[in-house]
Amino acid sequence: MKVILHSDANNFFASVECLKNEELKKCPVAVTGNPEKRNGIILAKNEIAKSFGVKTGEAIWEAKLKCPQLVCLAPHYDKYERISKELHEIYLDYTDFVEPLGLDECFLDVTNSLAYLKMSGKEIADEIRARVKREIGITVSVGVSFSKIFAKLGSDLKKPDATTVIPKENFQALTYHLPLNSIIGIGGKLEKRFENMNVLTIGDFCALDESIVRSIFGKTGVELRLKLLGEFYEPVACYFNLTPPKSIGNGTTTLKDVKKRSDLKKVVAFLCEKVAVRMSRLSVEARTISVTVKTNTFEKFRHAKTVTALNSYENIFENAMILLDSFWNYDKEVRAVRVRVSSLYKVKKFQQLSMFDDEKVTKCVEKIKTKFGEDKIFIASDGASFLNTKHILDD
Repeated sequence: MKVILHSDANNFFASVECLKNEELKKCPVAVTGNPEKRNGIILAKNEIAKSFGVKTGEAIWEAKLKCPQLVCLAPHYDKYERISKELHEIYLDYTDFVEPLGLDECFLDVTNSLAYLKMSGKEIADEIRARVKREIGITVSVGVSFSKIFAKLGSDLKKPDATTVIPKENFQALTYHLPLNSIIGIGGKLEKRFENMNVLTIGDFCALDESIVRSIFGKTGVELRLKLLGEFYEPVACYFNLTPPKSIGNGTTTLKDVKKRSDLKKVVAFLCEKVAVRMSRLSVEARTISVTVKTNTFEKFRHAKTVTALNSYENIFENAMILLDSFWNYDKEVRAVRVRVSSLYKVKKFQQLSMFDDEKVTKCVEKIKTKFGEDKIFIASDGASFLNTKHILDD
């Protein structure tokens, strides 16, 4: 039987922001967008803020009504990526089968490690928690079970800094009474539909006939039901053999509405550079590019096209602008833009960005980004004044 761990860093963004400030650890803290930049929402919060009822996704002003003393901090994604890598290094001391799920979560398959470590899954989880606290200074909650879905559920059941074991022998008794929305994959609309059928718990969902699940939820729902019945298992990927993401995208909300082509071009240039850097780090090229535009009335327009190869900043940017020009008339105010590439494939070496046709300068720029953060240096024409400091990344 497999022994799977799911490690979830508690209040990750807020915990990282408090790492080097002991005083902050005693305060209600939230990582937020900047209200002046139109992203005034709570992105993450610590346990103290949570105790006041502060919720992720609510407006800052709403949170401060509940907690007037709330300390709001800007996000620093370079810090989060660095700490995420430090967590991975700890996990890799126990197994090569480490599969990241975002910056703050990882699955670990320790099945083959139990014998030579002479430890149980729970003992490994407890040791990982102790090491993370001692070596990094944040906490993680770890679920231990026989499959990914129940390991994930275990890490969610008790927070912060806890180990929860859900053994196969009695997983139904421990989980089937839980609300259906405890499981990833059941969103608000689906939850409401099942609620109308009086399907309120995990057990209720598992008791449904497969044909009913398929008619409502399709193949994905059938697979989810099998996982919850303990009859379908997903392997944990080897950390060193992780496949590239299916797509790479960056989006941003502009500081002010933009309409002119010259202004949108600057925003697109900025996003294409972000995409190109991420492609370079993953050593991938792409065949499909899409551009999404959202107006100030929240209308969304998206177009995509397939090309021979997207393998440098220059041709990503060129194709993005050709695509944008093909469907956008520059007659409406725009508040958000996203550029995404897909149909990715591995290559031996992605073409380096040729900002100034100078390899030494390019390498220097890349080193600055790596050391000090992605937002510390830009292409001169990127129009950074139009852009929000919080950018949306999606894989």
